[in-house]
Amino acid sequence: MTEHKPNALIHEASPYLLQHAHNPVDWMPWGEAAFDKAAREDKLVFLSIGYATCHWCHVMERESFENQRIAEFLNANFVPIKVDREERPDIDAVYMAVTQALNEGRGGWPMSVWLTPRRQPVTAGTYFPPDDKWGRTGFMTVLAKLAELWKTDRARVMEQATHLTDWLRQQGAPGAGAELTETTLRENVKHHAMRFDARYGGFDGAPKFPTPHRVQALLHFAQHTGDTEALRMATFTLDNMARGGLHDHVGGGFHRYSTDREWLTPHFEKMLYDNALMIEASLDAWLMTGDETHAAVVRDVAGYVLRDLRDEGGAFHSAEDADSEGEEGKFYVWTIAELKHHLGADAELAAFVWGATDSGTYRDEATHEVTGANILHLPRSLAESAKQRDLTEDALRAKVAAWRKTLFDVRAKRVRPLLDDKVLTDWNGLMIGALARAGAVLHEPEFLRTAQQAADFILERLIDNSRLLHRYRKGKAGIKAFAQDYAFLVNGLIALYQADFNVARLRQADRLAADMLRLFYRETEGLLHLAGSDEEDEMIAPHRETHDGAIPSANSAAALALVRLGRLLQRDEYVQASGRILKSMSAGITAMPAAHGYALLALEWLVWPTREVVIAAKDTKQAQEMLNAARRNPHPRTLLVMHEPGGDIEKLIPGVAAQDMKDGKATAYVCEGYTCKAPVTDVVSLQSALAAS
Repeated sequence: MTEHKPNALIHEASPYLLQHAHNPVDWMPWGEAAFDKAAREDKLVFLSIGYATCHWCHVMERESFENQRIAEFLNANFVPIKVDREERPDIDAVYMAVTQALNEGRGGWPMSVWLTPRRQPVTAGTYFPPDDKWGRTGFMTVLAKLAELWKTDRARVMEQATHLTDWLRQQGAPGAGAELTETTLRENVKHHAMRFDARYGGFDGAPKFPTPHRVQALLHFAQHTGDTEALRMATFTLDNMARGGLHDHVGGGFHRYSTDREWLTPHFEKMLYDNALMIEASLDAWLMTGDETHAAVVRDVAGYVLRDLRDEGGAFHSAEDADSEGEEGKFYVWTIAELKHHLGADAELAAFVWGATDSGTYRDEATHEVTGANILHLPRSLAESAKQRDLTEDALRAKVAAWRKTLFDVRAKRVRPLLDDKVLTDWNGLMIGALARAGAVLHEPEFLRTAQQAADFILERLIDNSRLLHRYRKGKAGIKAFAQDYAFLVNGLIALYQADFNVARLRQADRLAADMLRLFYRETEGLLHLAGSDEEDEMIAPHRETHDGAIPSANSAAALALVRLGRLLQRDEYVQASGRILKSMSAGITAMPAAHGYALLALEWLVWPTREVVIAAKDTKQAQEMLNAARRNPHPRTLLVMHEPGGDIEKLIPGVAAQDMKDGKATAYVCEGYTCKAPVTDVVSLQSALAAS
């Protein structure tokens, strides 16, 4: 790559923006200066949105943004702006709605949007090749056409911009529909059953995203109703994702999504949020089924995150790239020759177990031809492979563990993909909750310690004058937090309290929940806006995020956080706020429940009984055994409280003081549906009480 004089992005903190700081394109960051320049020079704005670990963002950079001819034309006729979607989800959300509307529902990154100097969208797309090819219009063709229209037919351009802006301002408005009830949860299962891939698991066709929150909704429904089909769809999907190439069988963790129906060929980037959600869904599956493969997935994912994504301060980095040395997946794939070289006499067996072939299983995305490289996966379970090769399952598992270590050490010498080392509050909130819960349930103290350290990091370094911030990198925090930052962090702190019983976690969650409602909730709409009321950088239209994508929506996460915290603290105003949010989303939920999985997790708390378990005790072995029994029970709407007589929890949760120790023994109180069972003082009786409710 030719080194060019740095553009205005050189002063930014985002790894993605810094990747483009030496392009010949005169990029500017989003802000008044860029739009003032566009108005002053009477030019359209070219807005390019992406993120640091996005494969096709890299492709478009190499093909177009490092192309001197294209850069010169772009600089002469437009004001180019670069945005990191992970830093500015508010900007991304607004213009993604336009992109999808203009492209038959398709959107993605890189996102390419042309705006007037007043931020109004004119047209939009995603990836463009530099010139016309593959039946796709080239980037230069679009640039030339728009530059000409801006000069010769300005009225036509402005008419389109006005129309799109008016349309945009209507999107996401509250849509109260039929009352949400248990029937809504049943309809969600029916919707998933119609879209279920009975051969490979998952829903719909390729590309397939993990969306573990959808799986969780099915698991919770199965737990409450005994629906065996919901349970089968959920566990079959988790099993196939874990066996497929979506799962990194050498280093652990999950890639972003599968490009094919089989879960074989991923886009190789790894995102913090996907892995947090996979921990949650796999943990639920283990609690329900007792199948140790799900617990193994939890440990595998958590091990990857702790090893490769931890910031030195204790929080978590955002993602790892798909590309290394200019090629997607190069870090992750293996040829048969490499397996033979590194695994010796075991190479043939390893190839059988991991589905590797001489021709390879990794296909070039453009040509669809095999490349000779293999994506390691499990075409059959280890038990099946062991049976076919006359081995015991334990013996084969031991071999696989040894192979993994060997290949991991070899892979460590390769050029690693880029680490996007920024810390995002919302994604950290998801991982804090996942690791706290996993640490408590699986008796993994390192998981819990890591969750505690991450929470402390966020609450110490991403706070400015009591205002939560969104992004931290290399000692600098910035960008006012968005609605999902608050919602995910509140959920994480609730899980953390139920793991370590530090009452400060609940006080922090309470303060953040109150701030979330004050800053983002609009009483007239019953919904949260993505950006806060104190945000000076106004968008041309408010964004009310309600549909779940790869990551749950801000309103769904807020509804779940508020109902959980409200039930736990016995604060009805939080429960009522959750209900109002769901009511305002009800038309969308009723029409497409599968697109609102996290909202359905919140709805469960309103339509099905909540269980409260209070353990009154000093810190004794018996108390710990009782806590373990409560945590191992699969009921997903359990609120677990540790009451040390005379402790701070009595001030925070009304009624707890009356639930005291009996005869000096650790005592458990189990309440469900506004009815409490008799207190018990031994683990066996507690297990019986939990099983009966």
